Amino acid sequence: MTVVAVTGANGFVGQALMAALPKRGCQPRALLRSGPTGDAIAIGEIGPDTEWREALSGVDTVIHCAARVHVMKDDAADPLTEFRRVNTEGTRRLAQQAVQIGVKRLVFVSTIKVNGESTPYGPDSSAKFTSLDTPNPGDPYAVSKWEAERSLQEIAASSSLEVVIVRPPLVYGSGVAGNFRSLIDIVRRGVPLPLGLVDNRRSLVALPNLVDLLTVCATHPDAAGETFLVSDDDDLSTPELIRRLARAMGRDARLMPVPPALLRLAGKLSGNSDKVERLIGSLQVDISHTCERLDWRPPVTVNEGLRETVGAT
Repeated sequence: MTVVAVTGANGFVGQALMAALPKRGCQPRALLRSGPTGDAIAIGEIGPDTEWREALSGVDTVIHCAARVHVMKDDAADPLTEFRRVNTEGTRRLAQQAVQIGVKRLVFVSTIKVNGESTPYGPDSSAKFTSLDTPNPGDPYAVSKWEAERSLQEIAASSSLEVVIVRPPLVYGSGVAGNFRSLIDIVRRGVPLPLGLVDNRRSLVALPNLVDLLTVCATHPDAAGETFLVSDDDDLSTPELIRRLARAMGRDARLMPVPPALLRLAGKLSGNSDKVERLIGSLQVDISHTCERLDWRPPVTVNEGLRETVGAT
């Protein structure tokens, strides 16, 4: 049986992975920063000096979910240094010690932000991000993830370690937090939203779809050395997302017809341009390479994913 270690096993993605891996015939091993809890192994803070070898003994594959995540208001004096310490240097240390202990494969959960912050909305697939695009990370979090990807590729090139990189967009599902949870709460309360005239497209990925792909990447022979993008393969405009959320809750969507130009102006005047752009801009990914290389399709539809998400909040 393939032994798969999951870093960040008590996190949003990690918990779902731990439950899904046995269904794929894998034996999961939970790696946490603190603990241990039950059979989980505590490895402490992640950084350039983390000791991984004992926790990785007997492991075939590592799925590296743990990270210093993107935050809207970062109070660190030097955010890039902090992101690099965990996401870049910590990942490099993990891979180096995985090589020493004989781990066969490392699946790295990166971010679509390595590609960039947005895509132009157009009628054909040429507007979408692909795994072959020149990286264009725009903030410290994305930079640290891109640098981690490069470190992993360098280590793989000089060792027997197989590296698989997965770049998800926004992930939603049972237990989701952050902006997506806030949007659910707003729709549930029936608060009117000035987004009725927004015409954009954004790729999302339901937690079960991301987890399913990660479990495939843990063992599929054709995954080694590849970078995969992932989504539900059903891109939505922001108004359509709100309508589907409302429908999943049995409520009516309340959308006001405000021109996007006015929303952008309001964002600029209030210092919230980034937040506004995430609501009215586009970000689409092309998952054709993922589907073809791995013979994979998202097992859960957007509607199914949204129903599960709102039912758990």
